[in-house]
This record gives sequence, C-alpha cells and structure tokens, in this order.
Amino acid sequence: MPLRTRPLRKLGFLTIGLFDGADPRAGHESTLEIIELGERLGFDSAWLRHRHLQYGISSPVAVLAAASQRTTRIELGTAVIPLGWENPLRLAEDLATVDLLSGGRLNPGVSVGPPMHFDQVKDALYPDTADAEDFGYDRVSRLLDFVRGRPATDFSGVEGFEVFSDRVQPHAAGLGGRLWYGGGSLGSARWAGEHGMNFLTSSVVKAEESEDFAEIQLSHVRAFRARHPDGERARVSQGLVVIPTDSATPEQRAKYEAYAEKRTPRTAMPHGPARLMFAPDLVGTSAEIAERLYAQAAFREIDEVAFALPFTFEHADYVQILTDIATGLGPALGWQPSAHRG
Repeated sequence: MPLRTRPLRKLGFLTIGLFDGADPRAGHESTLEIIELGERLGFDSAWLRHRHLQYGISSPVAVLAAASQRTTRIELGTAVIPLGWENPLRLAEDLATVDLLSGGRLNPGVSVGPPMHFDQVKDALYPDTADAEDFGYDRVSRLLDFVRGRPATDFSGVEGFEVFSDRVQPHAAGLGGRLWYGGGSLGSARWAGEHGMNFLTSSVVKAEESEDFAEIQLSHVRAFRARHPDGERARVSQGLVVIPTDSATPEQRAKYEAYAEKRTPRTAMPHGPARLMFAPDLVGTSAEIAERLYAQAAFREIDEVAFALPFTFEHADYVQILTDIATGLGPALGWQPSAHRG
C-alpha cells in the first residue's frame, strides 16, 4: 500500500434518502435508522443530499432536526442545499434552530446556481421575480452574514409587548464556522477559501485545466487552502462513492459490481457545456479500496471524508456497506471510531 501522508481524522457518509412516492414515510424512517446506525458504528458525520421534485429528501434540515433527537454525538450535515431554491434569511433561521436542537452538531453545506430545470419550475418557485433573482455567490454571502450574526434589518427594540432583534434569531454561536461550500470548480474553491468557509469536494468536478479527475480535484483543494485564512489547516472533505465488499453476500457483490460498471463509461471524458468529470465508483475489499484511495493525489492531502452511498440500493445493503466502512475501510485508512480516541 502507498505510504500514508496522514491518518484519516474524520469519517462520514452521505445518503440521498430515497423513498417510494406511495409510502414516503418508510424511506424517511430508513434514512433516520441509517444515521442512528452510523452513530453506533462510530462515524463522525452523516450527510444528506438534497432533491427537489424527486423521490429523495427535499427537506434535509427538517430530517436532520429529527435525527438530532435520535442521536447524541454524530455531526449532521447537508451536501448540499442548492441556494437557488432558498431564501437565505429564512434558511439561516432554520439552520440555527436545528443547530441548537442538535447541541452544535450541524454542518450545513450549500451551493449556488440556478435551480435545476429552472425554466420548468420558475413560475412555481418565483412567479413574480424569476427574471430578477440572482443565483450567484451573493446568495451565499447573505446566508453567511445572517448565520454569523450580522444585522438583517435596521430595526430592533420594543414595540408594544413584542421585542424585536436586528439579527436572525435564534443565534447559534459557532455555526458560522461550520458552513461548507460544495464546489466543483477552481472559482468556487477560491471563493469558499476567501470567505472562510469549509470546502466539500465530491465525485463531480469541472474539467477546466485538465481531464484527469484526481489532478483536477487536487488543484481545487490547493486553490481553496491558498485563499483561506487558515491555510493548510482549512477543512476539506472529499466525497467519493465507495462500496466495500468484505462482508457482502455473493448477490450483493454482483449487484455492486454491475452498478459501478454501468456508471464507469461516464468517467472517460468531460460531459456537457460545463465539462463535468466524474470519479469512478470504488468497489472491492476495504484493503483494495484503501490502496486505490492512497493512489489519488487529492486524497493524500485531506484528512476528512464523507463517502457517498450509492443511490438505488436497499436498506440491508446500506447496513452492510456502512458496517464495512467503519470496521474495515476506515481502520485501513488510519481512522479510529470516536469512542476509541483518547
């Protein structure tokens, strides 16, 4: 195995939280059970994807509020909330509320850009202001300001029996330092660093200066840290799809390999006007996956991960995969469950 540059410090996982439209409660309950399992296995964090007008969790902040009452230690994140669907002031209130309910465990990840299929959804989402909406970084700046306690209005004081604040309430001290930007370009990496955010890099990047995925991702990590006040100490989390098979049944292994094989062709070249590059899914034993990770230049420069669970598997598959990550892959990367740390 290649020489380790540093042991993995934080181990997390990411799930989309799929559900059946005819019985949505069962899927949401399954997601909560997976988060509870993650805590029992010693994972440092659990992250939820965000899907609108699909059969995946559309309100991760609400689901994490529920998860905060069923867990005590594991950090709870979003990867990521697309801010084009959100009012930053209202979102800041929700995030602060859930952070307080969780005891300071919330790690909100966000991104910018127009909502997916905007032309089809804009009349429902912004019936009067669609043409005037700004979907750029200003939306993140507003959220940062509100979460970090800067004034949202010039009015405060007592009016009759009611008391008004000039900043978002409740205020969650520390939450401003736990905001993450999910970026796939050099520009987003630099912006996140300049604004003191943490950086989420995933299995999708833009091929701007290269067509080698690991090389691109490494450039983003370095660009982010070069602009961040904390420099090399700035937090970066990598989110690749990993599927360890140590305890998988033969049927599960066959399913996992077929899933990865079907998705592999998309990793060969950039796609679309944005020139998106996709990382291959990593399927194999924990030792095999660890070796492939250490071979990646970007992985060797980070010490936090939020491994992505595949989209379409069954609850039992996720239990097996998470168990193998916690008991096999994590230790192979130098990680220790939180309960074992001094």
